[in-house]
Amino acid sequence: MSYLYRRMLPVFVEAGGRVVAPDMIGFGKSDKPKREAAHGFEWHRQVLLEFVERLDLRNIVLAVQDWGGLLGLTLPMEDPARYRGLLVMNTTLGTGDAPLSPGFLAWREMCAKNPEFDLGRLFARGNPHLRPEECAAYNAPFPDGGHRAALRAFPPMVPDRHDANGAAISRQAREFLSQRWEGQSFMAVGAQDPVLGTFVMQALREQIRGCPEPMVLPQAGHFVQEHGEEIARRAVGYFRP
Repeated sequence: MSYLYRRMLPVFVEAGGRVVAPDMIGFGKSDKPKREAAHGFEWHRQVLLEFVERLDLRNIVLAVQDWGGLLGLTLPMEDPARYRGLLVMNTTLGTGDAPLSPGFLAWREMCAKNPEFDLGRLFARGNPHLRPEECAAYNAPFPDGGHRAALRAFPPMVPDRHDANGAAISRQAREFLSQRWEGQSFMAVGAQDPVLGTFVMQALREQIRGCPEPMVLPQAGHFVQEHGEEIARRAVGYFRP
């Protein structure tokens, strides 16, 4: 979501880049369908594909984290000429052919048992440097249960079976990224992430053709963008034409 990238966006803009930072449907300032059934992997993916096409985005360096990667890493194979780089942070591909990590299963169970969990408190726990008003900003888009439909829908939406929605597309993306991806790749890892940390990211790195060793931030957790100014400056130097 675009708010998560707020520490990175000024660096990209100052370097002369055009930054397009959408909120996924159901999050941030986007529309929020109030039925959980409105959310599905392939529908959200199609929204992103049409977003890129309608804006006719080209020469893209795609920055992804968490669900931004689960969905976003499946996009370049549809029109490789639009993409020149990947900036990948604490994410994975939902191929459905490997067991989900214990950390993720615990997160999914917590979300199911506590659907009204405090989002700001969650961010504060992993990012103690955040001010109270910054944590409150993460809660602001979700004033009631209806607005939280995407928060409830996304954890069980991660493909966890070979035939799950989105799993086949993710396996196709893995094949594309490992065999036919020709762009640059830069990976940054928040080492304190209990779900998508160093081990998961090293496995993903091996699936992206030509991806160098990652930049590891020992102090950062899952929401690595909250430590993102350093990442952004490194990425600008790496991707600069």
